[in-house]
Parts: sequence; structure tokens; C-alpha cells
Amino acid sequence: MSTALSHTPPADGEPGAGCTEAGTGFHPHLPDHDHGPAASTPLRARLHHVRAGTLDGGTAQTAGMRRFAAISGGTVGSEKLWMGQTHVAPATASSDHHHGESETAIHVVSGHPEFVFVDDSSGQPQEVRLRTGPGDYVFVPPFVPHREENPDPDEEAVVVIARSTQEAVVVNLPGLYALGAGN
Repeated sequence: MSTALSHTPPADGEPGAGCTEAGTGFHPHLPDHDHGPAASTPLRARLHHVRAGTLDGGTAQTAGMRRFAAISGGTVGSEKLWMGQTHVAPATASSDHHHGESETAIHVVSGHPEFVFVDDSSGQPQEVRLRTGPGDYVFVPPFVPHREENPDPDEEAVVVIARSTQEAVVVNLPGLYALGAGN
């Protein structure tokens, strides 16, 4: 699933010359990966390239959407980060859920997904709907109940997600509720 990356060193006199050869530069203790198998290097001592077609669909799921892991403990050995894609089919809504202690950052790649939660900061609980488009970002704090919807009858919505936990934590809920300041 992952591949060590290689780099052609700059010619003498160019910026960075001499900094990419094994035994020189910032990390002289690391081996030259171009001349040996990357698999012999610990996961956390090398870069990983996860190709778009190799994302892992074996993640926690919520009805109405499909999650695919790119960066996770299982795919690259990450310990504090999860990153992947979520696809929401046309005219579909996910189940209500939250992501436990995980902070979640969302980048909209395509479509116009809507993110729904309950806000009671005015004293009256009310449903809030964030309507998004390509290039937009959404932040979901820990434990905040929400759902994703794709109201478009024809176009799938695709988002890239990053989480502060190494795996995709998903807690499915029977409904939305406001997460008060004391929670």
C-alpha cells in the first residue's frame, strides 16, 4: 500500500547539494532507501505514498456514507492521525453520529454536502445546516453529534477528512442533540 519515495540529489553548487546522500545532511544515521528494501525500515522512519486507488474501505462506517482510510495506523503506522475520504451518494443522508474524542477537519472536494448539528447557544435548541461546496472546510469538535447530507439528486459528494486519532472513530446515535458547554 505504501512506497518509499526517492529523490535525485542536486548537482554540486545547487541549493541542497550534498544533503540527500546517505550518511550526510540532516539525518546521517538513516540508511539510503534507494539501494535497499523499504520494508526493512520501520514504518515511522520513512515517508509513505498511498495511491488513490489503494484506500482501505475497512473502516468504521455510518449508514448513508462510505469511508476510506488513506493515512491510519493500519496503512502507514500513524499513531495520532487518521486521514481519508468519505463519499456520500446522491440524495443521501448519513446516520446521526459523533467521532468520540477525535477532532475532525473536513475539506470538500466535490459536490455540495451539508453538515447538520443542533445548537442551543441561544437557549433554544435548533438544527443548524452548514451548506458547503468544493474548496470549503468544516471543523467538527470532539463528541459533537452531527450528520452529513447530500441533497443533490445526481452528484456524489466527496470530502477529505483528517482526524486527531489514528483511526476513524464513529459512534452512531439514535438522533441529534445539542452538546452543551458542560459536556
